[in-house]
Amino acid sequence: MRQRVFHCLFALAAVLATFTAFAQDAAPKPESEPAEKPAAEKKETPRAEVVFVLDSTGSMSGLIEGAKQKIWSIANSIISQDPAPEIKIGLISYRDRGDEYVTQIMDLTDDIDAVYAKLQSFRAAGGGDAPESVNQALNEAVTKMSWSPADQNVYRVIFLVGDCPPHMDYQDDVKYPETCKLAMEKFIIINTVQCGNDYSTTPIWQDIAKKSEGQFVQIAQTGGMIVIRTPYDDEIAQLTKELSSTVIPYGSMETQAAVLGKLRRAESADAMLNASRAAFNVKSKGRAVQGKGDLVQSLADKDMTLEAVEEEFLPEDMKNLSKEDLEKAVKEKTAKRAELNAKILDLSKKRDTWLAENAKKVAAERKARIAADRAAGAKYSRRLAAPRMEALGAARIEAEMAVPAAAAPAMEKFEMDAVPAAEMAAPAMAPAMEPALEEDSASFDDSVSDIISNQMKKKEK
Repeated sequence: MRQRVFHCLFALAAVLATFTAFAQDAAPKPESEPAEKPAAEKKETPRAEVVFVLDSTGSMSGLIEGAKQKIWSIANSIISQDPAPEIKIGLISYRDRGDEYVTQIMDLTDDIDAVYAKLQSFRAAGGGDAPESVNQALNEAVTKMSWSPADQNVYRVIFLVGDCPPHMDYQDDVKYPETCKLAMEKFIIINTVQCGNDYSTTPIWQDIAKKSEGQFVQIAQTGGMIVIRTPYDDEIAQLTKELSSTVIPYGSMETQAAVLGKLRRAESADAMLNASRAAFNVKSKGRAVQGKGDLVQSLADKDMTLEAVEEEFLPEDMKNLSKEDLEKAVKEKTAKRAELNAKILDLSKKRDTWLAENAKKVAAERKARIAADRAAGAKYSRRLAAPRMEALGAARIEAEMAVPAAAAPAMEKFEMDAVPAAEMAAPAMAPAMEPALEEDSASFDDSVSDIISNQMKKKEK
């Protein structure tokens, strides 16, 4: 009897335990204790690798000079994406066989100060025979840059920028269709930017973009870039000079010299350029200088420890400091940098707002100007057609002098048909020629920034 009661009590306890466990599982968890997301769901920092392949023949002087002024603005537009990506930029300058060089390459790097310095060395010269070594430059962009492995989640993009088509008659070239195919295998997008309106360039630039899932844009020959100065540039530039004093050059003599060179280059630059550079740096971990060689930044990034600092790699005026004094100097410079960066960040936000408002005003003015040009109608069209009319007139005079009197009827027909036909065609020619006018064209920097923003957003999805 006692054994039977014991079994009954044991069974009842088991039922109660099961019911309690079920009730606990079924009960909703308090809102103050949300379940943590698995680590696998956390997003990695996005990365962008951008290579500019620039035609640097004589006709591209306006674009090259504009790009020197706008490289920091373009870098800013990339790092302003949400979330902000890590950035690497590479450069290829190309001309043609028989020129001073065919290609010059700067590999992908996260040192945008070095990219800026390299771009400053570019000079537009050579060319003159229309087709250029586009095929070679494009192939080297795909094959000779240090792209991240194709299996990594990286936005890889090439911007081919030029005004003339490729030489398709160079037998030892890798032609662009093959290069586009290779780019797709490496998950590299090729966007094409045509400067000017050379009719033989347009279909090839469009084909390159189509074959590599890129975008084609056509801009003014000079790039249409406008240098806009803001009320905040001078103050930001002054703060960046103060920020330079927070840098401790560290490394070999060559490394220290490179760091000091970047700081001198920044300080001597135009206030607008300096402000764009500062805006980029403050978004890039609050750096005072790009690349390696700044001890303060290396310690902040935990790339090294204070104990690992070697005296021989310090600047001369810091080599005899004790570890305690060195640590004190680093802390003081770190604190000053944080203070200056806070001011720069605040001013940069105000500057961005000012630029956005100004851009809307410029866009409105440009739209009104285009409308006024189009309303001018026949007068506008005939002005565009004037060179064609002048050529036809010269041809008529030359023909009259070259043919005998017996050919007079034919000359009369030329005068009656060809010239009036050109005059009649002039209004129809106007819409096609409008993009050649700088005020009607998108700018190089805006085009690049818009394309990158759209493609990165698409990749995120």
